[in-house]
Amino acid sequence: MGRTLGIEQFLLKSSIHIIISLYSLVVFTKPFSDLVKTENLLRVENQDLIKKTGTDSTTVQQLFFQHIKSNLPAHMSLAEEIATILDISNDSAYRRIRGEKPITIDEMQKLSSHYHLSVDQILNINSNSIVFTGNNITPGNFDFELYLRSMLESFKMIAATGQKKMYYEAKDMPIFYHFQFNELASFKYFFWMKTVLSDPRYAKVQYEDNELGDVLLKWGKEIIKTYNSIPSVEIWTEESVNATLHQLEYYTYTGVFTKKENIELLYSQFEKVIDHIKEQAEAGEKYLIGEKPAGRNNYQLYFNEVFLGHNCILVETDGILTTFVNHGTLNYITTRDKNFCEYSKASIENTIRKSLLISQVSEKERNRFFNIVKDKISKSKEKTLGA
Repeated sequence: MGRTLGIEQFLLKSSIHIIISLYSLVVFTKPFSDLVKTENLLRVENQDLIKKTGTDSTTVQQLFFQHIKSNLPAHMSLAEEIATILDISNDSAYRRIRGEKPITIDEMQKLSSHYHLSVDQILNINSNSIVFTGNNITPGNFDFELYLRSMLESFKMIAATGQKKMYYEAKDMPIFYHFQFNELASFKYFFWMKTVLSDPRYAKVQYEDNELGDVLLKWGKEIIKTYNSIPSVEIWTEESVNATLHQLEYYTYTGVFTKKENIELLYSQFEKVIDHIKEQAEAGEKYLIGEKPAGRNNYQLYFNEVFLGHNCILVETDGILTTFVNHGTLNYITTRDKNFCEYSKASIENTIRKSLLISQVSEKERNRFFNIVKDKISKSKEKTLGA
């Protein structure tokens, strides 16, 4: 016989974090002793809530579904979503949403898993804990085509929403800019596999043996094209180009390239990308190399002269905030935790206040920034090629 615990019993018996993710979970939380105290506090607060305000398990169940609805795009039906996830009829889903039928612990766990929810979020409990979801990339599980497809799907979901905006703190140049050229994108993938992931299959492989042309032709341009349709704010420093330059230098010194003309080509393509980003900044619009601005006015570029600690992306879609934090070069952990996302947004806005807007305005500062970047590229190229 299956478990049929209702939501009230579930709240009293569960731990603070009710999440069984389909992916890897990264949970930053208190020590276990503090969790026990917090769980006891939850029990007391829940009982106190019922006694003093008349809020019972039915109301909590309704709050649970309201929380799910607040995280759905406006065009999606809550009842249809719930019916699909729980494999029940739309009528049964409506009865649960209205609180007419209690949901079981299994049903709540399925929904919490699917939407990456925690009881803290639902009841607005301040437990000083944040739940992230992510998928840690290893040599054994890294499928580059799947990686590109997932990136494209994420961008398409953002682009399909009504009000949208992406903020990107670019400690390193955003990876999708490399997709303007197949060879440049192929080089980044090769570096990831050979050096970042230390994939044994690439231990003795030269750059010229790496073939990804078909995969990149299929997905790369579509990714950058979709990204270009999303209104964006990017914050760069003069160090944002360092990673790619250091990688080119390292592989030149270690003999990974067998043909000098390939190194020259990669430097040339990298310069063209930087030149194109400057043109985007002048126009205040993102578009593909070789195209002309269409007057969309969807791009802001800021020059920060101090320091960006990491690559961080904040996306705002129809009033919902999502934060992506980069770690381990390739990996991102994601959260929709309200407090964390609002803190991240405030932090980004603070960085913007201390940065110079160089898109459409401040031609002198824009030229200064890109002259610094182009000088870095020239010096790196001279060091590696003696050009």
